[in-house]
Amino acid sequence: MVDVVATAAAALTAGYLLGRLRPWQRLGDWAADQVRFTGTWVRGGAARQAVVVLAHAVTAPRTSWRIMRAPATDTSVPVPVGDPDWAAHRTRHDKEGTA
Repeated sequence: MVDVVATAAAALTAGYLLGRLRPWQRLGDWAADQVRFTGTWVRGGAARQAVVVLAHAVTAPRTSWRIMRAPATDTSVPVPVGDPDWAAHRTRHDKEGTA
């Protein structure tokens, strides 16, 4: 009888602590932040990337599936192209400044 009460008390305490600390939700929030802000976890190496992706896939499988299926976005900034005929298109104001 004492074993049953001790086991029930331990289970109740563990459930209360897990409910207060919410480790599953915290792990999911951490993984989502790491995936969203890709700067540091990409530089962290293959082991860190594997941990983050696994944690995100376990805690948010629907979001992970949507991210994996989405096409990669181009993060390069377009370079402005100068006018090759800039000398012919100068205004009078521009011509006066080069004297």
